[in-house]
Amino acid sequence: MAVFRGFRAYRPTKENQSLIPALPYDVMSSAEAREMVKDNPLSFLHIDRAEIDLPVETDIYSDKVYAKAKENLESLEKNAMLQDETPCFYIYKQIMNGRGQVGIVGCASIDDYMNNVIKKHEHTLAKKEQDRINHVNTCDANTGPIFLTYRNNGTLNELVNSFMEENAPEYDFVADGVKQTVWVVSDSELVAKISELFAGVESMYIADGHHRCASAVKVGMMRRADNPDYTGDEEFNYFLAVAFPDNQLEIMDYNRVVRDLNGYTVDEFLEKLEKHFTYKKVGVQHKPSEKHTFGMLIDNQWYELKAKKDIIIENSPVDRLDVSILQNNLLAPILGIINPKTDDRIDFIGGIRGLKELERRVNTDMKLAFAMYPTTVEDLMDIADASLIMPPKSTWFEPKLLSGLFIHHLS
Repeated sequence: MAVFRGFRAYRPTKENQSLIPALPYDVMSSAEAREMVKDNPLSFLHIDRAEIDLPVETDIYSDKVYAKAKENLESLEKNAMLQDETPCFYIYKQIMNGRGQVGIVGCASIDDYMNNVIKKHEHTLAKKEQDRINHVNTCDANTGPIFLTYRNNGTLNELVNSFMEENAPEYDFVADGVKQTVWVVSDSELVAKISELFAGVESMYIADGHHRCASAVKVGMMRRADNPDYTGDEEFNYFLAVAFPDNQLEIMDYNRVVRDLNGYTVDEFLEKLEKHFTYKKVGVQHKPSEKHTFGMLIDNQWYELKAKKDIIIENSPVDRLDVSILQNNLLAPILGIINPKTDDRIDFIGGIRGLKELERRVNTDMKLAFAMYPTTVEDLMDIADASLIMPPKSTWFEPKLLSGLFIHHLS
């Protein structure tokens, strides 16, 4: 059963509620981050991407960057943030394009991660892990929340909805077109009740943030090694997370563009794909409306592709994914893209950018585009439950959780 507890967050003062929070560090480049903070010295990017306050030629993985992040965090907390006096939970509501999702901000257990109560569906890269290990360990804080989900719990939802109706929010602002609203749950009895309800949740799932989560856990284990008499109650045994019920989340499409046809003409390529797919021309952009169908753009012509039934392996939670069907039956055998993580002939476009971005890329540096039907949250949980790994670039979550709204210190 899941352990989820309140904590004493450092968070923005009300007057700085819209100035400090920033998008996650890994959704922009250093150059983009430098541009984004030009008129905002309080932006949390000064902590999450501290290289922007150092010379452009600075190695983003150097000790100087982590030391600068710590310096900037200490200054921000002293001058523009406050810390709650008692452990709290925080209700975090986001509304994007009319769709809302409501999560509970708290601290999850590193033991739950290691014991697979918190389930994963992605491999992590050592270099990205080490970067966040250095960042968290130097700052002595979790600065970016892990995006968790769990199977809908009606009692927990009722409690949250009642609290939002009966209490005024602490923060209410718009960032990057997304309405962000936060309530502080400080009553000790209610905090205990929320923890008790989470104790009835059998499993939690990482929706987004595998590298940050793995790094937070490894820092916690390092602290345990440095403190062999630890009790398990110390803050380094927990990491910052936002937990959302699965029925409120939406995964967007994660589309593909390919540089060439692997030496085939268009007609030869279409003939090849007929082994496993049916296709027909369509007069407009084609966004798939059901599983196992795809939009395909080539030579300014959109097609609807449908996977033939004999290649859909319904008893395999990984192989039945559309990203797997496309990879295993078209990208690899026809276009020669064996490893999509390393092949520079393929690129991936988040659905937030729309099908026009696919058209733009095909008209510039790419030859072919595929519009995907989104992976579902149920798919994600089925794969994690089976201790399997999703193919790369399977899920794109929106809206993104902001960093800098809540800071969890490890000591």
